[in-house]
Amino acid sequence: MRLPPLPTITEIIRIYRLSAKTQMSQNFLLDMNLTDKIVRAAGDLTGHFVCEVGCGPGSLTRSVLQAGVCQVVGVEKDHRFIPSLELLADASEGHLVVCHGDILEFDVEAAFPSTEKRSWDDDSQLHLIGNLPFSVSIPLLLRWLRAIPHRCGPFSFGRTTMTLTFQKEVAERITAPPSHHQRSRLSIMAQHLCDVKWSFDLPSSVFVPRPKVDAAVLHLVPLVRPVLDVPFDSLEVVVKSIFNFRRKMIGKGARLLFPERPEFVHQLFSLSGVDSRLRAQQLTLEQWGQLCAAFIQLKNELDL
Repeated sequence: MRLPPLPTITEIIRIYRLSAKTQMSQNFLLDMNLTDKIVRAAGDLTGHFVCEVGCGPGSLTRSVLQAGVCQVVGVEKDHRFIPSLELLADASEGHLVVCHGDILEFDVEAAFPSTEKRSWDDDSQLHLIGNLPFSVSIPLLLRWLRAIPHRCGPFSFGRTTMTLTFQKEVAERITAPPSHHQRSRLSIMAQHLCDVKWSFDLPSSVFVPRPKVDAAVLHLVPLVRPVLDVPFDSLEVVVKSIFNFRRKMIGKGARLLFPERPEFVHQLFSLSGVDSRLRAQQLTLEQWGQLCAAFIQLKNELDL
């Protein structure tokens, strides 16, 4: 849609006396060329639905609206931004719904028409987009990753895409391949469930106020079938335990899986066929799957 004439984002900030709160990890993108670029990274949004995380003064929100979406639901925790966002909502002729709330508690499924739900094999009509506060990015991503196998929340509408900003170091951890120094728990959980694409970098200089670190935009699309045929919760337990000692051989972290029965650690590696002398960041997704399958088998056999 084409928005009517509105105050610029800079004018909005001045009129409503808005400023970023350090304690809420707020860093604004005011350059519409960059917010337009984020929207393009999300794909063709024409006639689709978008849940935007943390609208702030509304620059990314305007770019999403101008992409021809059917509706944007903007979730903003900071009450100071609600009046200016409601001004934008009035100008959008019903295409923007502003919700004052915490995205970590927000019911995305209830915010959109159930008629938009699609088969898992089909492309979703819903997209998650946001310039995430750095303090929220990891808990939110893990929350959404946990929802994918259950096809609940945003993923009750199908394979809902995620186009999100992350602190650059976190983005590296999400996308890191085996043997990369940034390979982490996030790498395994995200790549097991999603096709993860690094869209582009966002240097710290483009944010207001300027943060101490650079950022990046990632585009994640849930896979039709996860890479590994193991329960998410079991995989997370194995990955989290072994990465607790990321600089040590994986045999050390595996002891956390059997805190009262350390003799079972040998059986874990015998069953899985994975070398206990490797380090966590060296393991492929296939090897993580083998470890997880062996862990589940031992749990069942030994009634742990």
